[in-house]
Amino acid sequence: MSPPRKLHIKSYGCQMNVYDAQRMVDTLAGEGFVETANADEADLVILNTCHIREKASEKVYSELGRLRVAREEAARNGRDMRIAVAGCVAQAEGDEIIRRAPVVDVVVGPQSYHHLPKLLARAAQGGKAIETEFPAEDKFAFLPQPKSDAIRARGISAFVTVQEGCDKFCTFCVVPYTRGAEVSRPVDKIVEDVKRLADNGVRELTLIGQNVNAYHGEGPDGRPWPLGKLLQRLAAIPGIARLRYSTSHPRDVEDSLIEAHRDVPALMPFVHLPVQSGSDRILAAMNRKHTVRDYLDAIDRFRQARQDIAFSSDFIVGFPGETEDDFSATLALVMQIGYAAAYSFKYSPRPGTPAAEMREMVQASDMDERLARLQDLIDSQQSAFNRAAIGATVDVLFERPARNPGQIVGRTAYLQPAHVMASADIIGQVLPVRIDGLERYSLLGELAAAAPARAARASSQTTIGA
Repeated sequence: MSPPRKLHIKSYGCQMNVYDAQRMVDTLAGEGFVETANADEADLVILNTCHIREKASEKVYSELGRLRVAREEAARNGRDMRIAVAGCVAQAEGDEIIRRAPVVDVVVGPQSYHHLPKLLARAAQGGKAIETEFPAEDKFAFLPQPKSDAIRARGISAFVTVQEGCDKFCTFCVVPYTRGAEVSRPVDKIVEDVKRLADNGVRELTLIGQNVNAYHGEGPDGRPWPLGKLLQRLAAIPGIARLRYSTSHPRDVEDSLIEAHRDVPALMPFVHLPVQSGSDRILAAMNRKHTVRDYLDAIDRFRQARQDIAFSSDFIVGFPGETEDDFSATLALVMQIGYAAAYSFKYSPRPGTPAAEMREMVQASDMDERLARLQDLIDSQQSAFNRAAIGATVDVLFERPARNPGQIVGRTAYLQPAHVMASADIIGQVLPVRIDGLERYSLLGELAAAAPARAARASSQTTIGA
C-alpha cells in the first residue's frame, strides 16, 4: 500500500473559503491525500483565493513565486509537487494565472472544485488543467460527506454553506462575476449535513452565503423556505446548541428571520449586517438598493424582537465621489447604532466592476485619514461593549484549550473570546461565566459555579492571615 500523499491548502478571505477548503480536503481524501500544515512538504498545494480585498491577486502571485522555489527544491529531492489555484481569483483570471505563473498546474473556480480529482489527473499527464465555467450540475451533489474523524478534528463549531452567489450587483463588488447568481440549497440536504455534524460533536453552526438571508431553498413541502424557517428547522436537531448566519444584506431582512430571533433560543443575538456607507448618495452610487432609513428600520425590527441583540457591519471608506459630508454621515450612523464590532476598508477598484470606471477618485491621504477616524470610533464602541460585560454572568460555549496552560477558551453569544481556568472536559458545553476583566479583546472570568467557592476560600485565607 502506497503512503498517503500530503495536501496543503492556504485559504484567503471569507468564511466561505474556509468551508470550501474543508470540502476540498474531503474530496481529495478519496484520492489518498492527507492534510499537512507545511506547504514545503506537500505533494499538492492549493491556494484558495479571494478577490474582494485590495491587491488580492498580487498576494497570490507573490505566494506562487515562493512555491516555485519550493517546487524546485522538491524536484531536487525526487518529489513531484503539484500546485493549484482555486477560488475567486482563479475564476476571475483563469488562463492569465497560467501565463503569469507557469508553475501552476490546475486553475479551478469556486463552483467546480468537486472536479479536482479529474483536473489533477489531467495535469499529471503533462498538461495544464483549467476549469472556470459555471457548471450546470450542483457541486454539492458530487461532494463526498466528510468522515467522522475529520468532523471531530475540526472542533465543535462548523460552517455550512446554504446559499451561494449574488444578484445585487453592487458597483464595487466582483462576487456576481466570480460566484455567479444566487442559488440556495434544498432544506433536506442542509438538514442531512447538519445531522451528520451534530452526530459527530458539532455544537455551534454558522450558516454562510454571499447573501445568506436571501436564502430560498426548496423545503420538504415543495415550496421555497426563507432563512428564518430554515433556522427554526435546524434548531430542532438534537445536539445543536447555537446557530448563527453570515453575511446578510439589508434588503433581505424578511419577517420570518425577525421571528426566528424572537422565538429560537439557539439563534444567537448577534447579526452581521453590512451597510457600507452612511450616505444615501454614496449608497446609490454603490447600487446597494437600500437607504440609510431602510437600514435603520431593519435594525429597529431586530431590536424589537430581542432587546439584547447586537450588531457588526462592514464599511467602505473613500468610495469614488465620497465627500467629507458623506463620510461624516457614516460617522453619524455608527454613533447612532453603536456596534459591538465592525470592519472598515479603503476602497480599491476591482477590474471589471462599474466602480472601477468611475473618475471621482478620493485621494489616498484622505482615505487614510478617514479610515483612521472611523476605525477609532469602531474600536471605542467595541471596547465599551466588552467593558459592559465586566461583572456580568454570561453563557460561554467552550471550544478548546487556550495558549496559557490550564485555560480553556470559548465564545459568548456575541463571539467575544472568554478564558477561564478549568479542565478540558468542559469543551463542548455552554456554561455560565462570571466576567472579571479584559485582556485586549478577550474576556477573563471564572465558571459561575466555582465563583462562590473561590470567594469563600479567599475570605478564609484573609481571616487566617489576620
